[in-house]
Amino acid sequence: MRRFRFTLAIALALVFSAATAWGQETFENTEYALELPNATWKATPRSDSAHQHTEFIYGDRLDGYLRLRKEMVEAEMTPEKLARRDEDLKLRYANGFVGGKLAPFAGRLNGSVLSYEYTAAGKPMAGRIYYLQADSRTIYVLQFTGLRDKLLRIQNQTDSIARSFRIN
Repeated sequence: MRRFRFTLAIALALVFSAATAWGQETFENTEYALELPNATWKATPRSDSAHQHTEFIYGDRLDGYLRLRKEMVEAEMTPEKLARRDEDLKLRYANGFVGGKLAPFAGRLNGSVLSYEYTAAGKPMAGRIYYLQADSRTIYVLQFTGLRDKLLRIQNQTDSIARSFRIN
């Protein structure tokens, strides 16, 4: 009986991991690649006067929105220092800003993750920013925003996307 339960547990784990892998989609460009955990995430090309970039939307922008940027930094700049600088110079000016936790983050690229809350159009919003160190002079910033309750519900997906992020 014990052997049967163990075999059943292994079989279920394989089925669930295969189902998860089937739902994933890889987004890749010349600079980086990442895994989108399910079909609800859509890559949307955008361009402005300076350059072309891709945004990632979880169904609706208010449900989850990812904007990615590459920061060229001084050699002594760490992901933690960049997160604190962004918080002091950019984030704290958002309406209803409430600073959150800054924690280490491990994935294909290591760095830090910063959580925060704010309001937009009277709605409670949240942000989760991953600062991933590519080399001593390059940090990739993955900034997720959305309605507070909805972003909290998909935090495992934002973590998964950040963990999968890699340089090509």
